[in-house]
Amino acid sequence: MTDRIEIVGNSLIQHGPVNDRVYLMNLARQDCPDIVGQLEQLATDQGYSKIFAKVPSTVLELFLENGYELEASIPGFYQSDDACFLGKYYCHNRRLELEPEQVRTIMEVARNQQPVREQQQLPGGFFCRIAEKSDVNMMAELYRSVFESYPFPIFDPDYLLEIMGTTVFLGVWKGAELVALSSAEIDRKSRTVEMTDFATLPDYRGHGLALYLLQKMEQEMALRGIHAFYTIARAYSHGMNITFARNGYRYAGILTNNTNIFGRLESMNVWYKQGISGQ
Repeated sequence: MTDRIEIVGNSLIQHGPVNDRVYLMNLARQDCPDIVGQLEQLATDQGYSKIFAKVPSTVLELFLENGYELEASIPGFYQSDDACFLGKYYCHNRRLELEPEQVRTIMEVARNQQPVREQQQLPGGFFCRIAEKSDVNMMAELYRSVFESYPFPIFDPDYLLEIMGTTVFLGVWKGAELVALSSAEIDRKSRTVEMTDFATLPDYRGHGLALYLLQKMEQEMALRGIHAFYTIARAYSHGMNITFARNGYRYAGILTNNTNIFGRLESMNVWYKQGISGQ
């Protein structure tokens, strides 16, 4: 079971019981202010416990006035406007962080990381390339073997095939076996990209494959004229938060109990980097 992706007005949303939320993924500004009431109606009709919205700072006050809380922000994301990540909660328990000590410890470790000064190298016998349409069955199988649950239907080869027009998947192979994978979800209008869908088979962890994929994706996106990179990473994952911190990403905030991943709702950290140099 997966949540639905739909158009409301001219805006892109996802909603459903898996993540128990409405997610405003891409706001069309001409939909304001009506979109606020439409999201509210959908959430209350379906009994969802959260609305999650990513919007430009020019409409921040509209959402704050209607009960949203600012959870994270990325400066200059839309070139002239900041990106604001907002939450509106319909359940007291959903607003409460379940693992505050774990989140604090992971962030302390991540923030104390020394930045990487050179390109991560692959171990001998591994190679990397952009995934092709013929790889989707292998990709879906890797994701199924790594994640117990995921907020988008990446276990479905047809879905992976569908999004390849706007999403670049980068994989690491050892021989004929796909052992690690990541994706760059491009927003061509804002010239931004979400670095996401990182997965490494358990037997191949500890080789720095996630860092290698992140660096290679940044290089590929820079060639395509992308000016800002970001990720929404599991707040309970030591490895991913450390990977982004080591590669020059800055912490933007935490989205509380936001995403159904690894079999439960988890909080997510937002990290960002502007330009290939991170400056």
